Amino acid sequence: MKRTELIMGMPITVAIPDRERMDGAAEGARYLTVDDAIGGVFDSFRDVDERFSPYKPASETSRIDRGELAQTDASAEMREVLALSEQTRRETDGYFNVRAGGHFDPSGLVKGWAIARAARLLDDDGFISFCIEAGGDIEMRGANDEGSPWAIGLRSPFEPSKLVHRLHLTNRGIATSGTYIRGAHIWNPRTGAAADEIASMTVIGPNVYEADRFATAAFAMGREGVNFVAAMPDFDAYMIEKTGTATFTPGFARYIES
Repeated sequence: MKRTELIMGMPITVAIPDRERMDGAAEGARYLTVDDAIGGVFDSFRDVDERFSPYKPASETSRIDRGELAQTDASAEMREVLALSEQTRRETDGYFNVRAGGHFDPSGLVKGWAIARAARLLDDDGFISFCIEAGGDIEMRGANDEGSPWAIGLRSPFEPSKLVHRLHLTNRGIATSGTYIRGAHIWNPRTGAAADEIASMTVIGPNVYEADRFATAAFAMGREGVNFVAAMPDFDAYMIEKTGTATFTPGFARYIES
């Protein structure tokens, strides 16, 4: 079963093979049917949108940005994201910064965090195969309807309707940072200006949260970003420059469909 809804200003798709509940839900399961589970995932994203959206005046993100809410008085979820953001800032030597550009905006981490949060709901309920995509960032478990690894399209940053490669992944997360959909929104802390040296940076990691936060930082680094990812165990990257030239880490090739 697959369903798509527009939440957080982007299409979010949840796919769970019907075979997951052919024999009934496990004892103590939160969701009794696949449809219930998909509904629970979307409810989780709606909660994240209300709390973290920088476009909603009543969100915690907006209130913190205006100085109306102290970080210490924020929700447990916001404090978790703030702690993870600070951890990422240190790990990336400042290339990831939720206050870059003069405003408080944790969006560069929240999307991946929200997908991983939703995936944990399904993990905890005993689902072993599913795929959650939000705005091109994806978390995959197990196998698709045919029992094969999930097929993921790597889109061209110049013509998003066209695929650069078809990838096959399972039990991994993938995230892409670029400017071809949202425009310039990632800042280079070294220059104080929007990062624009490359066209896109795709990162594959152990989960989508990890992939998302490092894809944002690696994009801000420009051409050096792919080397930053290559130095980290269990991560791979695919960079496309403005000229169309692609550079990828050695391990990335194993995901590309031959």
